[in-house]
Amino acid sequence: MKALTKITQGEISPDKAINLLKEGNARFIQTKQASRDLLDQVNDTSNGQFPYAVLLSCIDSRVPAELVFDQGIGDIFNVRVAGNIVNEDILGSIEYSCKVAGSKLVLVLGHSSCGAVTAACKKVELGNITHLLAKITPAVDKISATNSDMSAATIELVIEENVKMSIENIRAQSPILAEMEKAGEIKIIGGIYSVATGKVEFL
Repeated sequence: MKALTKITQGEISPDKAINLLKEGNARFIQTKQASRDLLDQVNDTSNGQFPYAVLLSCIDSRVPAELVFDQGIGDIFNVRVAGNIVNEDILGSIEYSCKVAGSKLVLVLGHSSCGAVTAACKKVELGNITHLLAKITPAVDKISATNSDMSAATIELVIEENVKMSIENIRAQSPILAEMEKAGEIKIIGGIYSVATGKVEFL
């Protein structure tokens, strides 16, 4: 498979971008990854990049986005931070991906058994981690309002709510991305990756 060009990127709609990720995840699960020469793609992208999507995902070592979606070099931007939270620098990175580099999709990707969300649920305080976990606390508070225990199942609900809140924060805190979505230039969606099965459930 060849790396994306400006022309092939331009032919991808937001809905097509979603389908490309779904198809890639299906290949990953079935161990039928597409045949690609990564060194050729290095050469193809040496003078420019035209990714069709940007993913905001967790730093978890079990969730390498390019692998679980069977993508090559130059296909997607990958923003990673514990708990897939949103801050000013992350928003700037996503704005660059879409407004400047032409990506058509923003996917906020949470995952099962997330350590950052679990730590937030357990009210862990440790150095700079405390400040990061505070961004997950609104999701914890919302779910705990109707779930008195913090069981494994409840934490999974917080993981999904945290993805939804990150999407809301992107729209609320980035007029650029909100306007692009309103104009139909991009879509902003969420998903949850299962560390047990490798499957992504799109929200």
